[in-house]
Amino acid sequence: MNATGPRRRWWPRSVRARTALAATSAAAVILVSIGWWVHRDVYRESTQIAEGQAQEQLLALVDQLEEGVVPVRRSTVPYEVVATDRRAAVAYGGDMEEFDPGTRHVLPAPPKAELPAPPDDGAAWGYTTRPMRIPARHDSKPGDRFGKDGGTYRVMYDDVRADELSSDRVAALGVAADAQLRVYVVVLPHAAEDIAGTITEATDRRLLRAGLVSLVLIAAVAYFAVRIALRPVEAIRVLTASVTANDPRERVTVPAAGHEISALATTINTTLQRLDNAAAQQRRFVADAAHELRSPLTTLLASLEVALAYPERTDWPAAATTAARQTRRLQALTEDLLLLARLDTRSLMAGPETVDVTALACRLTEQYPLTERPLTLTCDSTAPALVHGNPDECERLLRNLIDNAARHAAHRIQITVRNQDARVVLTVHDDGPGVPAEDAERIFERFVRLDDARSRDQGGTGLGLAIARDLAHRHRGTLTLTPRTLGACFELRLPQAPTPAEK
Repeated sequence: MNATGPRRRWWPRSVRARTALAATSAAAVILVSIGWWVHRDVYRESTQIAEGQAQEQLLALVDQLEEGVVPVRRSTVPYEVVATDRRAAVAYGGDMEEFDPGTRHVLPAPPKAELPAPPDDGAAWGYTTRPMRIPARHDSKPGDRFGKDGGTYRVMYDDVRADELSSDRVAALGVAADAQLRVYVVVLPHAAEDIAGTITEATDRRLLRAGLVSLVLIAAVAYFAVRIALRPVEAIRVLTASVTANDPRERVTVPAAGHEISALATTINTTLQRLDNAAAQQRRFVADAAHELRSPLTTLLASLEVALAYPERTDWPAAATTAARQTRRLQALTEDLLLLARLDTRSLMAGPETVDVTALACRLTEQYPLTERPLTLTCDSTAPALVHGNPDECERLLRNLIDNAARHAAHRIQITVRNQDARVVLTVHDDGPGVPAEDAERIFERFVRLDDARSRDQGGTGLGLAIARDLAHRHRGTLTLTPRTLGACFELRLPQAPTPAEK
């Protein structure tokens, strides 16, 4: 048993076998449906043939009566000719003798008033078809065409008026001169079944043989077609299995045909490229972090070793100050690295708390220490600017932007906050040397410094802007560098939260 439950032993594991089985099952259903339809259609046609035979027999009987000829009993279709004011049947045949109609007719005679006067134009009358019940027989045998308990059958009948015939013909028929004759022809279901059985027996055998052969061919074609179609997939699987973490540069071959497998190969190559880029970025990040950690550690270790080697000539307060400064640098770098690691593993947030960016910017402006150089830090905003998010992360984002501006500004830092198009827009503008246009995106990469001449002690770690952008993305916002003629201007856009009055 695996994680997905017990495997059904009867179900094939191979995709080729599954496809062949599915195609064969679908074909079997279709073929059975076609066979059933053919069988029903043959039976329907047979019923029409039986009705046609009964109709021909009815017309032949009517013609014989109009010629004054009494029909013979030998007939393939049961029939009976009855007349008004006559107890026995005029003629009968087709196994109607089973009822002994020579004594009394089986089917009812027509009344004299049923037929209207004949039309002047001499048009022929049409026959009528309706279901009629045949009386039950107590002495029926298994081979009789009519059941022992009788039954309801479809009966065709047509009428002949004796007064339209000559006296010789009326006398030959043995009926009165004013009698009305009715010719009944019974449509037996056995006739349709006999005709259908003769046709469908041979048809069913041929359909069965053809269906079995078709199923075998369909299964074979489906199996080998899928096998051929999956060859590129197998090649992709083998090549993808050779990709390792140490060498993720392997790529699969994209088939020339533009089908789904080509799209799969392209997607796999794109995924492998992303993994390769992520691995390269991780290696570069580890190398940069090691380099950044090595610099303060080297300075700290060298200072301590010199002090320990020459304790009598060491300025211990200065050595302790240097050690403390490098330790603080290590601490800040470590905290930034830990924060980046958390940001890389956490998804976008929709914080339940509401943060007023205007109040946060004003508070940081008032509390920000400007002891190293004389700088003017102002905040231009009056209306509240509310966003959803984490207050500590929002403060860290804004503080990183102010720290970056403070390192590069010459005299002044301007912070503005405004509401615009359902967004809160915050800008931090300094009057420093600015950023070249070609480096507008590179400065947001990790461990990137554009002021290489600045000392490591005075410069940042190269992680502040990277952390700020990650925090902006975490709050469903954007952080970009907008072009300015003087200095650098960073623009933060965050989704605006509704005010309490709007809720």
